[in-house]
Amino acid sequence: MSKQKEKDENKEDLNENINTEQELNDEVPVENEASNQSENIEEKIIVLEQEIDQYKELALRKAAEFENYKRRTENDQLNLLKYAAESLIIKLLPTVDDLERSIEHMTEETDVQKIKEGIQLVYNKFVKILDEQGVKKMESVGKPFSVEFHEALLQRADDSVPPHTVIDELETGYMFKDRVIRHAKVIVSED
Repeated sequence: MSKQKEKDENKEDLNENINTEQELNDEVPVENEASNQSENIEEKIIVLEQEIDQYKELALRKAAEFENYKRRTENDQLNLLKYAAESLIIKLLPTVDDLERSIEHMTEETDVQKIKEGIQLVYNKFVKILDEQGVKKMESVGKPFSVEFHEALLQRADDSVPPHTVIDELETGYMFKDRVIRHAKVIVSED
């Protein structure tokens, strides 16, 4: 019986060895799968980190571009304000030239009427330039007094017009497009 027992024991050992080998073989693919998964995860992490770096770089570039745009826009606005009157000044320079020529000829000319006509021409040219720019002279005399357009300096009795009517203009008022840029200084009729 001892041989039989030995055989049985050997059989059991052999079965155990087979089972152990199978278990080891079964475990190896699991470890391979786990290592494959960890490698895939590490690769994904690397790819994602590269994408993060790209987005960071893109964000920094966009921020720098925006700062440059903002600085350029501010400079453009400052220059626009600084040189806003340039076109008007360019249009006024010929009138200044005409006035200078008139002044030169005043000393030579003896006919006062010609001097008046020359000054009237320069004045008309100047008013035309202002008109083209949207500057209009306010007509006040004979109109009802309005604080929006007039500044009353005096009141005077005048029976020929209704009360609170502008009877005289001491300084002309001007409008720029739809805004009063200088109120007319006027004398108004009393109640």
